[in-house]
Amino acid sequence: MEKTQEPIKAAVIKHHRITINGIKYHYADAGEGPLVVMLDGFPELWYSWRHQLEALAKAGYHAVAPDLRGFGQSEVTPEVRDYSLFHHASDVKALIDYLGAEQAVVIGHDWGANLMWIMPMLYPQKIEAVVSLSIPFYPEPRNPAEIRKKWSSVFTNFEKKAVIEEEFEKEPERFFRLFFYGLSGDAPPGTLEKLYIHTTPEDKLLESFPQTDKLPAWISQSDLDYYVNAYKKTGITPALNFYRNTDEDYPELKMLYQKGVNQPALFIGGAEEGAVKFGSTEPMKAALPNLRKTVILPGCGHWLQQERPAEVNTAIIEFLNKEIK
Repeated sequence: MEKTQEPIKAAVIKHHRITINGIKYHYADAGEGPLVVMLDGFPELWYSWRHQLEALAKAGYHAVAPDLRGFGQSEVTPEVRDYSLFHHASDVKALIDYLGAEQAVVIGHDWGANLMWIMPMLYPQKIEAVVSLSIPFYPEPRNPAEIRKKWSSVFTNFEKKAVIEEEFEKEPERFFRLFFYGLSGDAPPGTLEKLYIHTTPEDKLLESFPQTDKLPAWISQSDLDYYVNAYKKTGITPALNFYRNTDEDYPELKMLYQKGVNQPALFIGGAEEGAVKFGSTEPMKAALPNLRKTVILPGCGHWLQQERPAEVNTAIIEFLNKEIK
C-alpha cells in the first residue's frame, strides 16, 4: 500500500450505507490514500472518531469509521451471538474488501481495540499495521471467568440481561453524561478505584459514578445529543452484547492468539484509564515483536481520542508516516 496522496487543507466527512455480510452497514469517511479503518468501543459510534477522520484525511489517508453491527446507523440484528468478536471481524474484513483495498491499517478503541487485535491474526495478509487505544495486548486472551472473579464490580452487570438497559432507558442523557465524565480524566481522584474495586454487582451503575450536571470541556451538548439520539433508536443492548459473548468467544480466541501479532503496532493509553492503571503494558512489550511505541497520556482517561485529539492524532500520523510506505 503506497502513500501517494498529498496532504490536503480541508476534509469533508461523507456518509455511506452499504450491505455487507447480509446486513445494512454505515460508515463515515474522509480523504484519499492508504486505507485506515477506525473501530469504536462501548458505548460509542463512528462519531467518536470525528477528530481523527479530518486529521488523517488532511495527512493524506483514506480514513474510515464504521458504525459496527448494531451501532448507530448500522443494522441491529436479533441474536446475542450476532455480536461475537468474530462476526464483527468478518464485517470489518468485508468493509475493507468493499472499499477495494489490498491492505488496511486498523485502529481500535476499547472493545474496538479488542476487535482490532484479532484482525491481524484472522487476516494477516490484509492488515498492514495496527493501533490500539486504551487496551493493551496480552499474549493470551483474558479468561472472562477469571476477570469476573478478580474484578467483580458494578461493571459485571454489563453481562446480565436487562440490568444496564433499565438504567439507560430511564435516563439516557444522564447515562451518557455520567459515563463520559466518570471514565474521563476530568473525574475526581479515586473514581477508578471506587468503580473497579469498591463497587459490587448489587450496586446501581449510575449511582456509582460521580454525579454532575456539567460536561467536560472536550464534549459539547450537541456531541452528547448525538450519542443519546443514536442509542435511543438502537437501544443499548447491541453494544452490551460485546460483553455477553465473552464466554462463547473465549475458546476460539485462545486458539487464535497462538498466531500472535507481527504487524507494526502502536499503543496509546490514558494514565487514568482502567485498562492501563489496573492492567499492564509489559506483556505487550514482550509479546509484540514490532511494537514501535507506547504512549501514555498523563491525566487522560478512557475517551482519549476525544479528550486529547491533538496528541492522539499526532502519535497516529507519525506512526503511519513511518510505517505506510
